[in-house]
Amino acid sequence: MRRIILEASAAVFAVKLGFYEGKLYAKDRSEVELVKQKNLLSDGIVPSREEQELKLSGSSSTGPFDVLVIGGGATGSGVALDAASRGLRVGLVEREDFSSGSSSRSTKLLHGGVRYLEKAFFNLDYGQLKLVFHALEERNRVIQNAPHICRALPTMTPCYSWFEVVYYWTGLKVYDLVAGSGILRLSRYYTAQKAANVFPTLAKECNGRKLRGAVVYYDGQMDDSRLNVGLACTAALAGAAVLNHAEVISLHKDENSGRIIGARVRDNLTEKEFDVYAKVVVNAAGPFCDALRKMADSGVANIICPSSGAHVVLPDYYTPADMGLIIPKTKDGRVVFMLPWRGKTLAGTTDSSTTITDQPQPHAEEIDFILHAIEDYLNIKVRCSDILSTWSGIRPLATDPSAKDTASISRDHIVHVDYPGLITITGGKWTTYRSMAEDVVNAAVKHGELNPSRGCATADLSIVGADGWEPSYFVELAQSYVRRKKTRDGKVVPGAMDTSIAKHLSCAYGNMAKHVASIAQDENLGKRLAHGYPYLEAEVAYCARNEYCETAIDFIARRTRLAFLDANAATQALPRVIEILAVEHGWDKERQEKEHQNAEAFLRTFKAAVTDLMSQPQGK
Repeated sequence: MRRIILEASAAVFAVKLGFYEGKLYAKDRSEVELVKQKNLLSDGIVPSREEQELKLSGSSSTGPFDVLVIGGGATGSGVALDAASRGLRVGLVEREDFSSGSSSRSTKLLHGGVRYLEKAFFNLDYGQLKLVFHALEERNRVIQNAPHICRALPTMTPCYSWFEVVYYWTGLKVYDLVAGSGILRLSRYYTAQKAANVFPTLAKECNGRKLRGAVVYYDGQMDDSRLNVGLACTAALAGAAVLNHAEVISLHKDENSGRIIGARVRDNLTEKEFDVYAKVVVNAAGPFCDALRKMADSGVANIICPSSGAHVVLPDYYTPADMGLIIPKTKDGRVVFMLPWRGKTLAGTTDSSTTITDQPQPHAEEIDFILHAIEDYLNIKVRCSDILSTWSGIRPLATDPSAKDTASISRDHIVHVDYPGLITITGGKWTTYRSMAEDVVNAAVKHGELNPSRGCATADLSIVGADGWEPSYFVELAQSYVRRKKTRDGKVVPGAMDTSIAKHLSCAYGNMAKHVASIAQDENLGKRLAHGYPYLEAEVAYCARNEYCETAIDFIARRTRLAFLDANAATQALPRVIEILAVEHGWDKERQEKEHQNAEAFLRTFKAAVTDLMSQPQGK
């Protein structure tokens, strides 16, 4: 205790003296206002896919982009937005869909770095303490710039000894002090009775120990793929040429200097190939960045150390609607969490070693571990039959090629010039995507001798849908629109824009929800896609027209989260989703059948681990 208090005091003292090397942003908001003006003039309607591909293929060796970003995850989309908002000419290509990889398979938390704080104290590591300050600063920026998609979430840590009460309470109070004005809300202690009242399924006894109380702190929660898509669309509104389902098949080198000057790109929807030229190419391919680095130099050593986290979705009765549960240390030392998310309960673990694959999925053993871990802390039976969906995400932890100790794994991000004209950005985490993007654009400006007309604007730049949005916006939707829907016999039936649907639209699309509501009202697309879920047919049409939704998987997995929330419900919604997309994109019967096959194969990855577990004798 004495050591903790002394180190906590040192941390607070460091904050008060301003030892953290934070970044200063100019008070001139002209960059932000310029991007906002573009959004207003277009009413948030992005350029079409055809226009974007034309812009990309229209580049040349004599008229290149300033920056070509490869990878449309959180970091890549953030880089495109940062560079475009500085006035640079920007292109972005993504092999699959925006957020199709790691960025849609996160824990949905915007971490303030509380675990880094513990490491900083016990290891006397100022570097870890800086990570805490940085994470807190960036967490607040993400919430500020996308308030409709993000929220503050209280999270409980149950304590089954008085030592745990004192230890966690002290640590979180230090965390409050370190957060300062960046705190979401103060942490607090709950008595055992209050903890049980707030979290009714919490066990009052665990492994022979009685519940002594609980400590509660606040972190941020988001819808990761909705945020990622918003970043890509905002980049497009800021002038970037963004294209999903466009794969880099080779890199171009200047014949004289050997410098990377662009890439050969294939549109995976049409099989059309074209060249894109740029002064600097940014490799933001996440777990796959080593493959891209080897296109430039086949002899480079891998820098990615892939780590995965398995996730299970359970019914809402496992957790209260507004309280999560963190188990800080299981029997094998991992962290397990249970979080309310989109009306369900999300349970999962932190890092474990894995291999890089296009469609990662958890193993039955991982799912069984999660169920056993949470069962110890609950007073209800945890059943395998309750599982609605499972998935696994790959986190691209990296070794810094320029570091002397190449064995060390970085929890922070790495910006590295692999080859003249090629810059790799990897590592880091969702919470710090914006500052990662800023760092790599700064590096690109220097490396490519670029001339941005403005400075970095993203610290205060709202994503599309956020400007002017208020938490009460759903009321305006409910009062202003009806949702007309066609019955099976073809009749048009009016229905209310009820509260659950209005809240969903408001939180998913922000002030752009009015466009979705208009489609539901004016085009008779107001029917729900799946029973028990607020997703509307109108969303399929809107996302196809204005969010680059090009496949059925794009919609069920990333424009909405139905596949992640409930694989069976996504399967039920699939035929209608494909029917509407076929109208929007002009698909023939062959393409529609292909969409069915691809989506069904994709959805099986969300069920496979459960099927395997149920087939085992020890399956719950």
